[in-house]
Amino acid sequence: MCGVVGIVAHRPVNQEIFDALTLSQHRGQDAAGMVTCEGEYLHLRKGNGLVRDVFRMRHMMRLQGNMGIGHIRYPTAGSSSEEEAQPFYVNSPYGITLAHNGNLTNAEQLKHDLLYKDFRHLNTGSDSEIILNIFADALQERRKVTFDEEDIFHAVHAVHQRCQGAYAVVAMLTGFGVVAFRDPNGIRPLIYGRRSTPEGDEYMVASESVVLNVLGYTSVADVMPGEAIFIRPDGTMSKRQCSEKTSYSPCIFEYIYLARPDSFIDNISVYKFRLKLGEYLARRVEKVLNVDDIDVVMPIPETSRTAATVVARSLGKKYREGFVKNNYVGRTFIMPGQQTRRKSVRQKLNTINLEFRDKNVLLVDDSIVRGTTSKEIITMARQAGAKKVFFASAAPEVRYPNVYGIDMPAAEELIAHGRTVEEIRELIGADGLVFQELKALYDAAHEGNPEITRFEDSVFTGDYLTGSVTEAYLQRLAEIRNDKAKQHVEID
Repeated sequence: MCGVVGIVAHRPVNQEIFDALTLSQHRGQDAAGMVTCEGEYLHLRKGNGLVRDVFRMRHMMRLQGNMGIGHIRYPTAGSSSEEEAQPFYVNSPYGITLAHNGNLTNAEQLKHDLLYKDFRHLNTGSDSEIILNIFADALQERRKVTFDEEDIFHAVHAVHQRCQGAYAVVAMLTGFGVVAFRDPNGIRPLIYGRRSTPEGDEYMVASESVVLNVLGYTSVADVMPGEAIFIRPDGTMSKRQCSEKTSYSPCIFEYIYLARPDSFIDNISVYKFRLKLGEYLARRVEKVLNVDDIDVVMPIPETSRTAATVVARSLGKKYREGFVKNNYVGRTFIMPGQQTRRKSVRQKLNTINLEFRDKNVLLVDDSIVRGTTSKEIITMARQAGAKKVFFASAAPEVRYPNVYGIDMPAAEELIAHGRTVEEIRELIGADGLVFQELKALYDAAHEGNPEITRFEDSVFTGDYLTGSVTEAYLQRLAEIRNDKAKQHVEID
């Protein structure tokens, strides 16, 4: 999970890209980067850290130009090196920069082909550099001094032909414009908006609609699966379907946890989706637990608040905020390394003891992935004086690795993998445990957009949309992306 942004305007874009990346900070805390285009020249700044730390005034002064792209990174490859911060750049042909959200499932084969068939050198282990070089190679095949939109759409088609997996991409061709495209399954989100000015139309592409809306752009549409849009410096835009075969299958976990509640993704309100999850979760609680044993319902800040309010109302129970969140500690789910996550739980949350003392508490969270956070929170609730602690997850059991850009790569790190609900309950120390049903996720999403008949739900089902996802692939992924690998990198 990362965040991307691209802007083509009639004024300098450095401040708006900075603001857009700040609005996308929840999608990654590891690194940030921006490249702007001023005539025939590119200006690049990227590095590890939060947006506010990577970009200082001296950097912003150099980032001149009326179009540019930006990226927020959260690592899934066990590496947090500054060299893998995005955007990436290749000088041939024309000078292309690219930023990407997602993960390729045939990356190893593509690396081999790029080196031995296309004679292209890769400098990092990032999938994004692979996409950049495939796109650049397809453009270079045209053998033209300059190019037009047909050449660009041809290059996007070549990416779709060769790449398997999830990718939402923004790329900038020096002096010519910005192109944005999405994989044929539409797994990772991408949306574009327009703003009218006296000088002409300006466009922004971003991972979430909230970025467009806050910065004064009107949302036009989601980039559809397999589709590409090209925006020229003069503010004209064209689009093309570049894949022969598409399947509208966005990632369901975006709505559960990853996205901001004030975003729309593929015409589905994240906020309304989470409200519906609360309704369905309340029904599950009534079936599984004795509701009379519950005194109060509490959310685990932040993403579960929306669902928890509905659970409390539906059950006729008091809703209380028993945890205070330190907003200056990042999201533990996307922190690299189990030890870092465990330590950060206590730094991030503190209890209001009077809300727990001598009460039976139902805690509501958006999901349970590794179980580290859930176990620590239940312990904190007991230490604050709770008599009983029940736990409800707004998502089903996360049993399988994610291969499309979310940090759930190793099955053995998932607490639900190979375990029953009762075994999970014992491990996290809850007095009762309730999981959402998968059907509820689909029903909630279909209320927002009934045209989407399938979602990428492999973390719950083990059913992967794309090719190359074999047992050998999953084992290799676990070896390079598990917590031990990340701890090794961090120590080094």
